[in-house]
Amino acid sequence: MATLPLSSSGAPGASLEDELRQAVGAEQVLTRPEDLFVYEADGLTHHTARPRAVVLPRDKTDVVQIVKRCRAHGVPFVPRGAGTGLSGGAIALDDGVIIECARLDRILRIAPEDRFAVVQPGVINADLSKAVAHHGLFYAPDPSSQQACTLGGNVAENSGGPHTLKYGTTTNHVLALEMVLPDGQLVQLGSPTGSAGGYDLVGAVVGSEGTLGIVTELTVRLSPRPERTETMLGIFPDVVSACRAVGAIIRSGLVPAALEIVDRRTIEAVEASVYAAGLPTDAGAVLIIELDGPAVAVGRQVERCQDHCREAGASEVPVARDEAERQRFWRARKGAFGAMGRLAPDLYVHDAVVPRQKLPEILEKICEIGDRYRLRLSNVFHAGDGNLHPNISFDRRDPDEMERVLAAGEEILRTCVEAGGVITGEHGVGTEKKEYMGLLFSEADLDAMRKLRAAFDPDRMCNPGKMFPATRFCAEANPKARGYDQVPFG
Repeated sequence: MATLPLSSSGAPGASLEDELRQAVGAEQVLTRPEDLFVYEADGLTHHTARPRAVVLPRDKTDVVQIVKRCRAHGVPFVPRGAGTGLSGGAIALDDGVIIECARLDRILRIAPEDRFAVVQPGVINADLSKAVAHHGLFYAPDPSSQQACTLGGNVAENSGGPHTLKYGTTTNHVLALEMVLPDGQLVQLGSPTGSAGGYDLVGAVVGSEGTLGIVTELTVRLSPRPERTETMLGIFPDVVSACRAVGAIIRSGLVPAALEIVDRRTIEAVEASVYAAGLPTDAGAVLIIELDGPAVAVGRQVERCQDHCREAGASEVPVARDEAERQRFWRARKGAFGAMGRLAPDLYVHDAVVPRQKLPEILEKICEIGDRYRLRLSNVFHAGDGNLHPNISFDRRDPDEMERVLAAGEEILRTCVEAGGVITGEHGVGTEKKEYMGLLFSEADLDAMRKLRAAFDPDRMCNPGKMFPATRFCAEANPKARGYDQVPFG
C-alpha cells in the first residue's frame, strides 16, 4: 500500500469552489448552471440531482487534492466516467461534487507476453481492444455502450455485455487497481499476476459502484483473439421459442461466446434507425449466436446450434457471410437502446437476472405486466446468462404514465426475484434499486455490507445514498428480516 503526500488546504475561510480552483486550475472546475445541467443524470434519466460542482482531474494527484478539499469542507464526492450508467449511480446527491475522470484516458502500458494492460479509468472500453489488436489480443468485457463507456465506470458497475456468457464480467478481467480512498490515501490493490495474499480487495472494489473510493489506474487481463469466429441469426416466430433454443444449446454442452435475443418491437425500431442491419421485421424474435475458438471445432458447433434452433421453431438460421455482415449484426444489437429513441422520449432499461430455464415463463409474465399497465414494452437481452433487459418506452412529462412505469418496474423485479433471480446483472443498484435490496438480503446481510463500506469510508463521503436502502426493511418487505421495524437508517 502506497500513500501519496497530501498538501495543506487553501486559505482559511475560502470556499470549496475557490480551493478546488486553486488546487487543479480554474478551467478544471465547473460551477455554472448550464455546465452542471448535463451532469444531473446518467442513463437513468428519471433520477436527477444537480451537483454542487464538477471537477475534471488530469492525474492522480488532482484526484487526491479534490478528495482532500471536499472532506475538509464536509462535502461528499462522486466518481463519474462517461455517464452511460443506467441505475443513477453517477449522480451527486446531498449537494455533492462530481469528480469526472474522463480526462484520465491514457493507456499506460501493454504487456503482450503477460497479457495485461495498465490503463487510466477514462479509457474508452472499445479503444483498449483496438490498441492491442496488433498483438492478437482483445479486452473481453463488451457492454453495449462500449464505444462510449469508460473502464473505470465498468469497474464500478462490474459491467458485462453480450460476451459475458463465455468470458465473464469485468471482475474476471481486473488484476489490480490503484485508487484514492475516501480519506485521500492513494493505495495499490492486487497485482498484475492476478495473485496477491490476503483478502480479495480488488474483488470488493469491482462492482462497489464508486462507494469505496476513486480508481485512478487499472491493470486488466487481455485475452487472445480466437482463431475463428462465426455469427448467425436464428429467426423465430416469438421470443418464447427463441428462449427454448437457448436452453437446448446450453443443455447440449455448447458454450457460445454470446446468445442474444431481440424481439419484434426492438427489431422494428432498429431497422428504422441508423443501426439497420437487414434484420427481418416480420420475425417475432431473432437469436444472435456467436461461436469462437479453434477453427477445427467451430464449424461443427455452428451446425449443432442451427439444429437446435430449427428444432425449437426457427424458420431460418443464416450465418454471417463475412466480417462486414457480422459487424452489422452486432451494430444492430448494440444500437438497440439508441434506436428506442424513435419510440418515445424516455427509456427505462431494466436489468434483472433469472435462471435460464425460467426465461420462457418470465418473458410471458413481463409482457403481461407491460400490457396490464398500458405501456410500450420491448425486450433485448443476454439470453445465455439469463440477464433480462425489459425496456419501457415512455414520456416522463406525463405524470400518470411515469407512475405506471415505476409500478410496472417494481412488479417486474419482484417477478424475477420470485423466480429465483436477482435485481441486477450488470447495471448496478445505484438509486434505482436500493429500496429493493431487501427482496434479496436480510438486514444482517445488509449490515455486513455496510460494515465493509465503513472500513473504506466510515464517514460515508464517497457516493452516499447509493446501493443501500434508506430505511430498514420490515418483515412484510422481506420475510428473512424478521424482528426489524421500518426505521430510518443513515
